[in-house]
Parts: sequence; structure tokens; C-alpha cells
Amino acid sequence: MESLARLGPVDETGAEQRALFRRWPAGVSVVVAEVDGRRAALTVSSLVSLSLDPPLVGISISQQASLHELLRNADEWTASILAGDQEHLAQHFARSVPPIALWNGIPVRDDDPRLLADAAGWLVARTVDEHRTGDHTFFVGELVSIEEGRAPDSLTYVHRAYKPV
Repeated sequence: MESLARLGPVDETGAEQRALFRRWPAGVSVVVAEVDGRRAALTVSSLVSLSLDPPLVGISISQQASLHELLRNADEWTASILAGDQEHLAQHFARSVPPIALWNGIPVRDDDPRLLADAAGWLVARTVDEHRTGDHTFFVGELVSIEEGRAPDSLTYVHRAYKPV
């Protein structure tokens, strides 16, 4: 039987933490906020369901992300839970694409351009609380609306790769 390494202090670089959590599958979504016609989006793997009564979700966003300040000032924000075949969208919104090119060729829903077309599901939330958590802010959102898509699977991220499940 293989022996396990002893638990020890966490290194200050975060390398061990990143390595461990790369082994933990996470769902992939694209979060969008819009203020005064300025729309930003980011691939997020931290979307979690927090409460059913009231209906709350949470996301953790780096304070350095272009989405961060827009999210703090937006009345509401959206998340498109990516379908298993939408890896290209996850990669697109994970990069630092200039705002002028961010939405070029990106399929969005006709009823709300903040929502990506053909996703596994969508939600609209209104921020009701935020907590500074180190170099991130954890936003708590009360669900305004939610819809399940028709995609047969969802996209996850594990071992530095996107995988449908």
C-alpha cells in the first residue's frame, strides 16, 4: 500500500493548493455583469448553490479581474453553465480578450445578450452580500431567475483540462 505524505504547512506560493485543487472537478460557467452598456465576462469554476430558502448562489472573483468592479456595481449578474461541447467558450472568456473583441462571434440568447446560447443552464442573480476573501471577493447572489437548458451534459475542469460530464 502506498504511503501518504504527512500533512504540513501550506507553502506561501500557493503551488500546493493549486496542485491539490486541480484534482477536484469543478463545474464551468461564464459570469457576466453589465453596467452603463459596459459588459464584462469571465470563466468561473467557483459557482456554488448556497441556499434554497432564500435561493442563493455564490461566486469567487479575483479582485484583479476586469469583471470584479463591474460586478460590484451591477444591479444583477448572470451565469451560463456551460454545456459539455462549449470548451471554446470557457477558453475564450478565461483569456484577457480586449473588451472591443470580447463578444465578437459569441452566440448569445435573443432574450438576454448576457446569457450564452445553448448552455446547460442559466441564472440571473442580484448581489445581496460580498465578502473580501484574501485576493478574491465572494459574491452572494439571490436568484432572480433560473432555467435549465437542453444540453445533454455539462463542462467540468479537472487536471488542467475541460471535460464533459
